[in-house]
Amino acid sequence: MTEKVLQGKKNGMAVLLGIIVLEVLGILGIIFAGVQMDERVTPFGVFLLVVSILVTVCTPILTSGLKVLKPQEALVLTLFGKYVGTLKEEGFYFVNPFCASVNPAAKTKLNQSGDVDGGSSAQKFFASMNTSSVEITSRKISLKIMTLNNNRQKINDCLGNPVEIGIAVMWRVTDTAKAVFNVDNYKEYLSLQCDSALRNIVRIYPYDVAPNVDTTGDGVADEGSLRGSSEIVAGRIRDEIQSKVSEAGLEIIEARITYLAYAPEIAAVMLQRQQASAIIDARKMIVDGAVGMVEMALDRLSEKETVILDEERKAAMVSNLLVVLCGNHDAQPIVNTGTLY
Repeated sequence: MTEKVLQGKKNGMAVLLGIIVLEVLGILGIIFAGVQMDERVTPFGVFLLVVSILVTVCTPILTSGLKVLKPQEALVLTLFGKYVGTLKEEGFYFVNPFCASVNPAAKTKLNQSGDVDGGSSAQKFFASMNTSSVEITSRKISLKIMTLNNNRQKINDCLGNPVEIGIAVMWRVTDTAKAVFNVDNYKEYLSLQCDSALRNIVRIYPYDVAPNVDTTGDGVADEGSLRGSSEIVAGRIRDEIQSKVSEAGLEIIEARITYLAYAPEIAAVMLQRQQASAIIDARKMIVDGAVGMVEMALDRLSEKETVILDEERKAAMVSNLLVVLCGNHDAQPIVNTGTLY
């Protein structure tokens, strides 16, 4: 299905004025025919009365062909089941009164911008009273950029760890005919494709950097991860969604990760693992620094020949310095006034 944009239909104001004039003329014709027929029934009077009644009764049917569009709105029209075209520019239009507007996703409410059921209770009451206005408004298709805040999902990463992740997808309708006729409900279709694409991409990456993991598919291990490569992951999710929704006339502008964490059942264990890794890294740094300081002390003592130490005394000095430098608590010195032997 190819979109066909209707042009030259912005004559709604002229038609509205014509409808008002016809209604007034019809009412005046009825009054005039009634006054004339009170005096004497004539064929012209009967004809005028019948025509005036028909004009008065049938003219309001034309009002159903009046359509008002605001900026960034579209209206898909069908005539007896056949696609006629789409109104896309803002303005006051008049189309065939028997044309019906189609939007299968009009009543679909997702967790996204544009679907918030707001307004006061009084506004909702008056809107429910004017059912025709609600129907016309609900069948308009928004062409604005919208944000779909997809629900958090629990997905296993490439290492099998359950991860909770949520994304926000910025999207808009680019082809109204495809959006209406190629899929049953383009909003629900987009939401389902977002879930599927998110699972397909997340299962390729580990939560954090892991050895021997290939996330690019080139057969070489890399350092890609959900936490460290969020921009790359979001780009791949966007491309995956776009490949699925192109036939629905939708454009995915951007996808962003809004929430990322381990699932609650393993969050505590993973926290302990991260703490242990941090402690080990800190210990390695402390030991490297302590060894360097001991080597520097021994070299300086040897260069200046301040103290001549044999191997046994050097070993004792190294042991004491490492204990002092690597200990978690402050050292308690012991003063030795005698000899080392």
